[in-house]
Amino acid sequence: MLNLLSILFGIVALVIVIPSTIPLLGWGNWFALPIVVIGVGLGALSSSNGGRNFCLIVFAIAVVRLMLGGGII
Repeated sequence: MLNLLSILFGIVALVIVIPSTIPLLGWGNWFALPIVVIGVGLGALSSSNGGRNFCLIVFAIAVVRLMLGGGII
């Protein structure tokens, strides 16, 4: 059950991260990062690793985008 919740949090965060790759919308990643961290936590408590790994991938995409934009843009 926790794995399913982790995947759900990851999908919600991915929906926020995808439009945030557009220039001048990078600030949306700041809203996605806490959601992804909650998903990673839930995935870590789960017996399987699929949801946690998915959230870690979404987290990596958001962090790389923030680094490329200088944290804001």
